[in-house]
Amino acid sequence: MFKRISLRPESLAFLSGLLLLSLYNLPLWQHLFSIVPADAGGLGMGMAFVALVLAVFTFVLALVSFRWVFKPVLILLFLISSGVTYFMSQYGVMIDANMLRNVAETDVNEVRDLLSFKLLLFILILGVLPSWLLWKLPVRHQPLRRELLGKLALAAGSVALLGVVALTNYQGLASLFRNHHELRLLVVPSNYLNASYGYLREQLAVAKEPLHQIGTDARKAAAWKDHQRKSLTVLVIGESARAENFGILGYGRDTTPLLKGQQGVTAFRNVRSCGTETAVSVPCMFSNMGRGTYDAAQARSQEGLLDVLKHAGLAVTWRDNQSGCKGTCDRVGQENLSHQKDPVLCSGGECHDEILLKDLQAYIDNLKDDAVLVLHQMGSHGPDYAKRYPKRFEKFTPVCDSAALNDCSQQSIINAYDNTLVYTDYVLSNLVDLLRKNQDKVDTAMLYIADHGESLGEYNLFLHGTPYMLAPDQQKHVAMLTWFSDSYRKDFALDTGCLGKERDKPLSQDNFFHSVLGLLQVQTDEYKEGLDLFAPCRADGTAVARI
Repeated sequence: MFKRISLRPESLAFLSGLLLLSLYNLPLWQHLFSIVPADAGGLGMGMAFVALVLAVFTFVLALVSFRWVFKPVLILLFLISSGVTYFMSQYGVMIDANMLRNVAETDVNEVRDLLSFKLLLFILILGVLPSWLLWKLPVRHQPLRRELLGKLALAAGSVALLGVVALTNYQGLASLFRNHHELRLLVVPSNYLNASYGYLREQLAVAKEPLHQIGTDARKAAAWKDHQRKSLTVLVIGESARAENFGILGYGRDTTPLLKGQQGVTAFRNVRSCGTETAVSVPCMFSNMGRGTYDAAQARSQEGLLDVLKHAGLAVTWRDNQSGCKGTCDRVGQENLSHQKDPVLCSGGECHDEILLKDLQAYIDNLKDDAVLVLHQMGSHGPDYAKRYPKRFEKFTPVCDSAALNDCSQQSIINAYDNTLVYTDYVLSNLVDLLRKNQDKVDTAMLYIADHGESLGEYNLFLHGTPYMLAPDQQKHVAMLTWFSDSYRKDFALDTGCLGKERDKPLSQDNFFHSVLGLLQVQTDEYKEGLDLFAPCRADGTAVARI
C-alpha cells in the first residue's frame, strides 16, 4: 500500500494541517458555529476562520518539514493532541498557561482519576494510528535547494491566503476575535504550544530570582500579653467546593446538616476565588498581591502569609491530603498525610479527609507555642467524586462513579458531588467539636475557605480551570466558614455577632492574607486594614496597627 503512495513534504505539511484542523478541533468548531450567526453570513465568517487557521498551520508546518525532523514533530503533535482533544471534548476545558501549570503540579492520584477507557480510545485512534500510518508513509525529499524553494513557495502561498482571508473578512473576523478571546484557547495544537511556552518562561524567571522576604517586621501586638492560654488557629483549605451547593449557604439540598447545628458557625455567602484552579488560587490567597496584581512567578519567588506568621513567632504547620501546597508552605512545618496506610481511612493510594484530624488531639495536648495549623483537603476534587467520601456518606443517589463524566447523567454527577459536601460537613463538624472540647485549655478557631469552585455540566463545562474571565460563577463563587471558641473571641477581641451581620458583604480571597494577620493581631507593614474582613468587628473597636 505505502509503496504506491508517497508524498512531497510540502503536500504532507498541508494535509497534516488539514488533519489537525478537522479531527482534533471538534470542540473548537462546535463552539465557533454556536457563536456566529446562523445564516449565510455566519457560515462565511466561520469558513473564513477555518481558512485562516489552516493557513497558519500550513505555514508553520512548512518551516519544520525537513528530513529527520518532520515525522517526529508530527507524531509528537498527533499523540499530544489526541489527549488534549479528549479532555477538551470530555470536560469542556480550555488550554492556557494556568491549565498547564495545573497539569504540571498535579500528583499521581489525580492523574489516575482522569484515566479511562475512552481516553485510551482517543489516544489509539487519534494518536497512535495516524502516527503509525505517517511513519510508514514514504516522503519524497529533494536536494536541499529545490526543497527550500518548495517550502518557500508553500509558506508564501500560506501567507498570501492569510492576507486575502484577513482583508476580505476583516470586519467580521476582527469582531469575532475581539469579542471571543476564548477561541485561541480552543485551537489545537497552538493552544497547548503557547501554554507550554508561557509556563516554561515563567519557570525560567522563577529559577533566576532569589527568594524575596516579606513581613520580616512582623510581631504579635501588645494585646497578646493579656492572653491567658495558648492559641490554635486552624485554616482549612477546601477543594473544588462551590458555594452554590452548600446547604448552610441556601442550597435546596441539606448537604451541611451538622454545620447548621453547630453553634457559632458563620457562613459567608458572597466570596469569590482568586483563580479557578488550585495552582493559582492557593498561592494567590496566601500572597499579599490579590487577584488584580497576582503574578505566579513573583508568588514563587517571594514569601507569603505563612512566612509572615512565622516571622511573628507563631508555630506554623501545613497538613496535606492532596497534591501539595504549591510553594506556600515551603519554609514551614509540613506533614503529607495523603499516602498514609491507615486501614480505615485510606485505600487505593489515597486517604479520605478524616486523615487530617488523625492525632490532632495529641497535637493539641503537646502544643507549646501559639500555633497556626493548615489542613489542605482532597474535598470535592473531580472527576471521580464518588471516591472522595466513604460509602456511608452516599446520601444522594444514583451517583456517577466514572471519570468519564460524559457517560453519566448530569443529576448523577450532581449527586456524587453533593455527597462530597456531606462528607466535608462531617469532617468540619468533627473538627469544630474537637476544638470546642479543648477550649478550656487552648484558644481555638477554625477558618474554612475553598480554593475554587466546580462546574457540573452547566454550559457544557465540567471540573474547573476555565480562564477566569470566561469561567462561570460556579467555578469562582466559593464557600467560607468561621468558628471561634468563647475564649478565642475574648482574647482576640472579636465580636461574632457583628461578623454575622457582615456575612453578605462581597469578599474574595484577596481578603484572606490581611484577615488572617488581623485576626491573629500580627503587626506588620504588609497588613492592610481595608482588606481585613474582621476589622469592623473588633469587640474593642480597635484595628491592628501597622508598624
